Formats: sequence, C-alpha cells, structure tokens
Amino acid sequence: MVSEAGLPLARLYRQELGQATIFASHEWVDCKKVDSFGTFLDAYFGALERLVFVGALGICVRHLASHLTDKYHDPAVVCADTAGHYVVPVVSGHVGGANDLARRLAALTGGVAAITTQSDNEELWALDTLTREWGWKTEETPASMNQKIFLFMNRKPTALLLEVNDEGTVALKRSLPAHVRLFTRYEEIPFDQYALLITVGPWIHEAPIPTLAYYPSVLTLGMGCRKDCDPEGVSEAIDQALRAKGLSPLSIRRISTIELKQDEALLKDLLERHPDAERTIYTSEVLKDIEVPNPSEKALEVTGIPGVAEACALKASDGGPLLLEKQKGSLRAGAQFTFAVAMDRRACPGQGYIKIVGAGPGDPELITVRGRRLLEEADLILYAGSLVPRELTLCAKPGAVVRSSAGMTLEEQVDLMKRYYDQGALVVRLHTGDPCIYGAIEEQMALFDRYGMAYDITPGVSAFQAAAAALRSQFTIPEKVQTIILTRGEGRTPVPERERLHRLAQSRSTMCIYLSADLVEKVQEELLQAYPPETPVAVCHKLTWPGERVFRGELKDLTRLVRENKVTLTTLLVVGDSIGNRQGLSRLYAHDFKHLFRP
Repeated sequence: MVSEAGLPLARLYRQELGQATIFASHEWVDCKKVDSFGTFLDAYFGALERLVFVGALGICVRHLASHLTDKYHDPAVVCADTAGHYVVPVVSGHVGGANDLARRLAALTGGVAAITTQSDNEELWALDTLTREWGWKTEETPASMNQKIFLFMNRKPTALLLEVNDEGTVALKRSLPAHVRLFTRYEEIPFDQYALLITVGPWIHEAPIPTLAYYPSVLTLGMGCRKDCDPEGVSEAIDQALRAKGLSPLSIRRISTIELKQDEALLKDLLERHPDAERTIYTSEVLKDIEVPNPSEKALEVTGIPGVAEACALKASDGGPLLLEKQKGSLRAGAQFTFAVAMDRRACPGQGYIKIVGAGPGDPELITVRGRRLLEEADLILYAGSLVPRELTLCAKPGAVVRSSAGMTLEEQVDLMKRYYDQGALVVRLHTGDPCIYGAIEEQMALFDRYGMAYDITPGVSAFQAAAAALRSQFTIPEKVQTIILTRGEGRTPVPERERLHRLAQSRSTMCIYLSADLVEKVQEELLQAYPPETPVAVCHKLTWPGERVFRGELKDLTRLVRENKVTLTTLLVVGDSIGNRQGLSRLYAHDFKHLFRP
C-alpha cells in the first residue's frame, strides 16, 4: 500500500520482491486502485502473507489494530518511510518473517531496518522460529510458547538438553547464552536450579519445571503386517505406543518397509498420518544380511528375511540404534502388525562422524563457510599435506589433532580416522579443491562403508573455477562454447579410449586439464589434432596460493610455457577460445529476456 510520494520506492520494492502488487488510492499506471487503506485491509488482510506499507507508521498502526489476531496467524507487516531511510517491522517480526523482510528492503536503499525484537537486539535465540529454521516440530500452543519465551528472554536460569546431533543443535552449542547450561542426559539436570528446560530430541520428558520441547526428524519407523492388513486405528495405536515408550511421533522422519508390503493400505495410512515422512522401500535381497534382535521363523518363511520391521528400521537409519525393538500389535482379526523404531546414526550423541571437506584451491579464504566451521569443530583434521596449505588448518580448536597425510598409505589414513571415529570424534578429511574432482575419495569411502562409518561430503571451490577468476574469463561463451570439460592426460593412471584428449578436443570446448603438466608434450600433441595452433591456453600454477603464477599463450607454445617456467605439481592447463574472450553477448541481459528484467 503506497502514497504518491512513496510510489518510486514501492516500484523498487516490487522489482526486488517479484510477485507483488502495488495498491494505491489513486489510479496510477501499474497500480491497483482501492478506496482507502482501511477498505484495502478489510478486503485483503486475511489473505495476505506479507504487506509493505510505504508511508507514516502512525497511519499504518491505527488501521492495522482492529485486524490483528496474533503473531502466529497475522501476516508479516513492515512500514517504510517514503525515502526508504527506515523500514520498521510492525507485525510478526520473527514468526511471520517481518524482521527479515525489513532487512531485505532496507538494504535496497542503504536504509536502516529498525528491529525492536529483544532476541535480535540482545543476540538471544528466537525460540518461536527454531522449528522453521531447523525443521524441528513442537506441540507448544501460542500461549504456552509465549510463557517459555518470557522466561528465556528475562534470562531465567535455563537448562538445555540436547539429545541429538544435527545442524540446529550445533548452532545452539556455538551460541550458548550465559544464562543457559548445556546437558546431554536428562538424569543429570538439577531441576531446583532452573526455571526453564529446553529439550531437543525424540524423547518426551515430564519435567518438574516449564519445558519447551523440540522434536527433530531423526526416527525411522519400520513396519510389517499381515497381508491385506485392515489399517483402521493401527496408525493411532502405533503413535500411542510410541508415546507410552517416551518417544514422540513428531520425530518420525521416514517410514520403511519391505517391497512385499509397499502396496499395503496400512503403509498409505501411516504416510497420511505423518505427511512429512519419507517412504522408504527395500527388497529382501538388500535386507537379508541385517541381523535383528527378534528374528521370526514366520517372517523368514513369508518374506525371506527374519524380521521386517527391525531390519527396515535399521537399514533406513543407516545402522542407528533401535530405540524400540519389534512390537507386535493386533487390534482385531485381520489387523495384525509389527513395528520398530531406530534413530538415525548420524544424529546420535557421541557418534563418530567423518566429514570429507573440499579445501578450495589453496587460499584459506576460499574454503566454504561450512568447511571452515567444520575445521573449527573437528577433533581430528587429516589434510592432504602435499596439496593443501597448512594455513587452512590454523583455525583448529585447542586440543584438536592436526595431521598431514603426506607419506601415509591409504590404510594408515583410514586406521587413524577410525581410531578417533570409534571414540565419538568429529573427523575432517581435508582434500584440495573439490574432493569429488580427482580427490581420491572413492577408495576411502569404500573402506568407510566396509567399517560401517558414517560420513558425508562438503564440496569446495575447484581449481578450474579459480582459473576462470585468475584469467578473468567466462568459460562458457554464447554461440561459441557452452561446455567445460574437466579431464586429465594419460600417464600412470589409464584413461578410457573414449575419453582420450584428442577425442574430447573435437568438441572445441573449454578444456581444463588436471594433473598433466609433466605430460605436456603428449597433451599438446593430442590437443593439436582438433584445436587450431592459435587457440589460447593458460598454464595456471598454484592458483590462489601466495606463489601463484599464470602464463598465457597459444596452444602451439604450450610445452614451452610449461618447461621454461618449470611447473609440474598443482598446475592446471586450460585451453579454449573462452580465455580472455569479450565478444559474446549474453541473452540474460537482453531487454526482451524476462528472467532478470521484470516489468
């Protein structure tokens, strides 16, 4: 909603927000006319998600007052002065996103987002947004949530019980306020010393003090049933059984069963009751080697495995612990079922974990934010010392073990990581560039899989991206080259015949050749079979390192550039007309291309 003085600002906001309509009390081009702000609110307020009022804050507040319900149902409302100097969140600052919207709009004009929320200004957790931020769930009502927020914001002594590991709990641990004490076991909390308990985990606790419980999605429900099981009432019975065992159904992340049961009405009913849960189906072949604590001869006879519910729960949770072993249920004739519950292994407190991290091309500032955080949190950092600068590891926390893998065999590297992993440590295996590009991680992952070790990969900036930056080049040029090939020459490591350089060169794409400077004569010979001798080339040595050197030339001079400058290791060869090209015209900036230029 806007006045005439604020119309230019409103149009700027609309350009940023995309799908937005400007309402005004006058008939202006590209605006929708309404009689007044009051009649506009009467007609539209209940259907709005976000509202930006450009004008006086007093007018905005007076008209809003009679329409407000609470922060959980009202839209995000912000008010900006007509010059964009100040943008004020008026309604639903946290829950509705008005604070974030105000910051976004203020940045368009260099203005100030006037955030008045106490949690923002005092750098305390916004408890009513943690579910949205981290994907957790809660059973709190608005009234009960406000009661806990009041205690927390007034810095009453608070116990924080973290019973899982995920990104959200890591963030809470990093930003622990002074009035909050961390616990990992419910039995250790001295409740007489605290006014509030905050829990994050799948367990339901009946504490003697006000409790704010968040339930992260960390549970797998494995299910089995008789053929054509009557589902009526079964899903409710399973939920009740979980609650009786102290587990919240809100933490169910996935529902898993065997292929034989994938069309059962009970599975469909469970998924409808838990609409956010993933459906995971396994064949008996996949499940046959999983040992279950409660094997059944009948299950083996019918399905080919000794237990459906437990095997599916264990498999889908990546071998996490069974929190609830096989439970049998029979509501009536034709309604027999089994279920078991496991927790995701990576979510278990004290569980070791391997993080394969891309270090980037060398400059410590070019590692990703996540990669840097993992280095700061790691108990063991094992870095590729011959390729990764040691400076990248200087952010390690006190007491962390930092080792170079240079000179170590693969078995020695994995043995070291496993030793710390088995102690529940966070292990970072730090590779140069992006670990998925010539990172030699496949062999390591095979051993991690063999030993049942949990791991994941954090990507990094690759040398070809650093090369494009150093060369101030766009490696894809409209109507000239639209493909980048990442490859290597054939040395001790064989290359498939279909991927030999002379074959790949036929596309005349931008080619980035790794690990091949010592093979440069052969590389040049193969490339010249397809690229003209005058094709631009670049020899990029130790990109982004303090000793970075980049040599440009033409393909016919490639061998000379490498040999005269004595570069071999950590050298990337780039060939293609995209190097230094300034002739292309991108359609993205054409005025008839609507992706970037909105009306």
